[in-house]
Amino acid sequence: MRRYCRFTLYRLLPLLCLLAGVKTFAQLPETALSVGVKPTRYVTRATLYGVGFANVYDTYLSPQEYKGVDFRLSHESMRMTRFMDGRLSLQSFFQADVGYTHNHVENNNTFSMLANWNYGLHYNFPITENFKLLAGGLVDLDGGALYNLRNSNNPASVRAYGNIDASGMAVWRVRVGHYPLTLRYQVNLPLMGMMFSPHYGQSYYEIFTLGNHRGVLHFTSLHNALSLRQMLTADLPVRRAKMRVAYLWDMQQSKVSGLRTHAYGHVFMVGMVKDLYLLEGKRHR
Repeated sequence: MRRYCRFTLYRLLPLLCLLAGVKTFAQLPETALSVGVKPTRYVTRATLYGVGFANVYDTYLSPQEYKGVDFRLSHESMRMTRFMDGRLSLQSFFQADVGYTHNHVENNNTFSMLANWNYGLHYNFPITENFKLLAGGLVDLDGGALYNLRNSNNPASVRAYGNIDASGMAVWRVRVGHYPLTLRYQVNLPLMGMMFSPHYGQSYYEIFTLGNHRGVLHFTSLHNALSLRQMLTADLPVRRAKMRVAYLWDMQQSKVSGLRTHAYGHVFMVGMVKDLYLLEGKRHR
């Protein structure tokens, strides 16, 4: 009896939400798109966890490269919009990583904590029924800090910058026997932006306490901050769920104010994908 009541409640919940005019999400059946479901209400979300190789370099802290391990978390949301005849898709991608690295003589270590958020649009170019290309632009915001365990004068370095990126994707649906796979390759190239960076030898105490912050914001482009982010994913159905495996190659670097920095990451990630459908009822005044 209890099981029947729970089942009935779960079946009635979407209907109650519709009657109340409340937005909610429901799991989208596999055949939903083939029976008239609006693509603009279709949302794909994925949460991935990964580990890989990190290489960080910051001449504000040390003239040496630091190499070690990278732990990373990412969350992505994608959906189609109504713009341009329904061919414009919206992507939101957030990732955070923590790195623990050491220099080549093994006498010093560095912690890095970095976060990145991309938000933008792609125009979809269907090539065949199972293959399409996407092209567009993203707002790219990055921030974080590095901490050197042996430095006493300037032990930390702050990273803060934003860019406008050119972005492209290729999405390919294939079958291996009777097993369906969705493969995707994405590349983001920052074209221009702004970066916070102290001058060589300038302390953060001088910037934030004494107010000597002239010249700490810098215009960046391909000439002084050539960076690239690439990601390859494969979506694998596992019973009634969907698993995603991914490889991320992240190259962020800069040369401003007499300082050089880079953060390279090679990360393998795995997680789950949810296909959702946004239900929206009529709002009563």
